[in-house]
Amino acid sequence: MPPSLPSKKRKTREADDTLRTIQDLEKQLTTAVSNGSSLNPLADLLDIALDTESHAHLSKAIYALYRVFVVIITNGLLSGPDRTEEAKAVRAWLFERLHSFVDLLASLLKDEETSLKISSLDILMSLQKHLSSSLTRTGDSKQPPQFHVSHFRKIVSALLLCPPSQRAAGSKKRKTEAESHSDRTLDPDVRDRFVNTWFSVNDDIRWFFLRDAALLISKHPYSEAPQLPGNLLSILERLTTFPTQASELNSWWVEEMGTKPPPAKKAKGGGDDDGDDDDAPEEQADADGEDDWRKFFDDPPAKPAAEGKKGPAARVHTLTIHQSLHSLAAHRAVFTRAWLALLPQLSQGSTESTRANSLRVLNVLHRGVIPHLTRPILIMDWVSSSVDHGGTVGLLALNALFTLMKEYNLDYPSFYTRLYGFLDRDVLHLKHRARFFRLTELFLSSTHLPANLVASFVKRLSRLSLNAPPAAVIMLIPFTYNMLRRHPALMAMIHRNDDLSGADCGMSSILPVWLPSLPLLHSHLLTA
Repeated sequence: MPPSLPSKKRKTREADDTLRTIQDLEKQLTTAVSNGSSLNPLADLLDIALDTESHAHLSKAIYALYRVFVVIITNGLLSGPDRTEEAKAVRAWLFERLHSFVDLLASLLKDEETSLKISSLDILMSLQKHLSSSLTRTGDSKQPPQFHVSHFRKIVSALLLCPPSQRAAGSKKRKTEAESHSDRTLDPDVRDRFVNTWFSVNDDIRWFFLRDAALLISKHPYSEAPQLPGNLLSILERLTTFPTQASELNSWWVEEMGTKPPPAKKAKGGGDDDGDDDDAPEEQADADGEDDWRKFFDDPPAKPAAEGKKGPAARVHTLTIHQSLHSLAAHRAVFTRAWLALLPQLSQGSTESTRANSLRVLNVLHRGVIPHLTRPILIMDWVSSSVDHGGTVGLLALNALFTLMKEYNLDYPSFYTRLYGFLDRDVLHLKHRARFFRLTELFLSSTHLPANLVASFVKRLSRLSLNAPPAAVIMLIPFTYNMLRRHPALMAMIHRNDDLSGADCGMSSILPVWLPSLPLLHSHLLTA
């Protein structure tokens, strides 16, 4: 049996040789780009990154590859006109190596090493900036700034689909775990890095992510990618800021996108699509018609009130990509489409996961989503179906419906009937009963409500209070007092008799004799 010391020395020597090889290959490639010589060592450097098991060696290799590709991109080897067939072949070969490198980085977002995950995301986003700037720099000066769409779609796919890590696994167990669907959720460190550094900060990144995420979720049904809706929701629910004025569109990851675009052509009559001739190269990236969805979010054309006033602004679907990035309406349109594509997907899967996802959405819906939608009424069907879940989910869904009714004139006649259905024996024993009383008081706060409707709620809660725990009674007494103060017409109903078995809040017109039992409950609480 050989001694352990020589074996350790041998491993150390092999590690040193690998690091030295990475450094030598990087120097050779940097010199080759400057001299115009062979770039074949790029394949050797990529093989080291794909074959190594050591995360330290892999980290050195991917950063070396990143620096080499930045030199290649900066020197225009991946963009601009192809002057010869040889140059065209070299460019195709370089793109193959770049795609392999990007695929490796995308898979490392699910690696077990946190440093590799964060480094891979940083490199992917930095390459996005370099590739986009290179397209603008080497393109026609008359063309608008360019955004490398295909590379960014790889980033979006990596964040939402979470492919398993390609790092050479040291055991069969690691491979099995990486390939399982249960392990294909977005890593919290990667998610927070992306959201806090780019998604919530840069307007161009947010716009393209929302657009491409909606396209991705529409192409992958739940049965094919069950992790996709949850991953997208985990990003959208953490969006802390969204522009409310065009002047707030002022932060750009690709700096060239910050230049002011040419004025958009005004809509005429039906809003013919006459504004896409200024941005032909960018529009060619979406020549498959993926942007036709923008027509759906355009408001109907409005006629000018007088001849001296300006006509309507350009329709969203007539804007070029560059113009869309500087248009608040276009940002709201991609935001709306992303949520409309996501919500139906969240209703699939198990009942437990559906309730959990619905609860997450409803917690941010009324403040972080509805105000930024082009047409908030579009989510009415999903919100209405969420009421059927009952409990906390149903109550929050009623809160969203109330917001739509109050702020956006939604006609929902059965709202108070659905709310009345929540008043059962269990409502006073729920964990979130404080939220229930707060929202119910909000829903009944309007002085324009019929007195018999408010009386029905007070009556039902008064009856339920006889079997309620003390903590619930403490909330119920001030709730009843506030209702009587806000609706003086209830005072005349206190001592009248009525049928107590009504299931419809509109059928119970007067308060029962149960209300005088509240002082008795109050006295018990004071003596306790």
